Amino acid sequence: MPDLATIEPVDYLIIGHITQDVTPAGLSLGGTASYAALTARAFGLRVGIVTSCSPDLQPPELNGIAIARKPSPFTSTFRNTYTPTGRIQHILHVADLLSLEDVPPAWRSAPIVHLGPLANEIPANLVRAFPRSLVGVTPQGWMRAWDGDHIVSYRYWVESDQVLPHVQSCVMSVEDVRGDEEAISHFAALAPILVVTEGAAGSRVYWNGDVRFFRPPLTQEVDPVGAGDVFAASFFIKLLQTRDPWEAARFATLVGANSVTRVGILGVPTPSELRAYSTQIIAHPKQ
Repeated sequence: MPDLATIEPVDYLIIGHITQDVTPAGLSLGGTASYAALTARAFGLRVGIVTSCSPDLQPPELNGIAIARKPSPFTSTFRNTYTPTGRIQHILHVADLLSLEDVPPAWRSAPIVHLGPLANEIPANLVRAFPRSLVGVTPQGWMRAWDGDHIVSYRYWVESDQVLPHVQSCVMSVEDVRGDEEAISHFAALAPILVVTEGAAGSRVYWNGDVRFFRPPLTQEVDPVGAGDVFAASFFIKLLQTRDPWEAARFATLVGANSVTRVGILGVPTPSELRAYSTQIIAHPKQ
């Protein structure tokens, strides 16, 4: 943990494990915390990450971003294998759990608090610890289980009723629930704003009893890893700026679509790209 006396406030706080991803080219930086932090920095925001990982993990990509690190014997490590029938995911190592005590007091009033669990490392009640913030969640890590062979599987998010009524927005992927539309309907009834990303099909937003669909421009997909996290960070930031979920989804859909055209962490948007997306128009039919 950094010296508490020297920690300055941040605009965007992301809580969750920084990860290492095993790829054919070796280990690469991953995790919602990494992608969301870099996206928020591209917006010009002051960013803080609360995470747990091995002390020897010093990713140069995150230089200049404030990190409150809980030392752990391991860094959470994933290996993704993409097949014609879907992704097979292994979790090889898991870092330590996180709690409110790991969050520097100076960061607890950040305008945006993003809870991004990857391996059930964040307790559900943490959503109630930031009453002055826009709290957004990307809950995929609360819907993961794994067996003795380290193969990740889906588990129903039984804690959703403890989380969703107490946040301002939730962004999740249809893949997170393995296409379970009943689960999505249940989550939409609990959350003030629920956003469901659908890969190349774009996104849908549930708000005030309405649902709208946002279709992205056609792009050449190179690497989908991290696109959902880039989308989520963009959505939360635009939601705070505009208080308009439709506009936030329009904008985030464009950012997410562009993210898949580059490999890994290179998919994070640049400031110039973010400026361009502010005025670009996409279809958002009501269905």
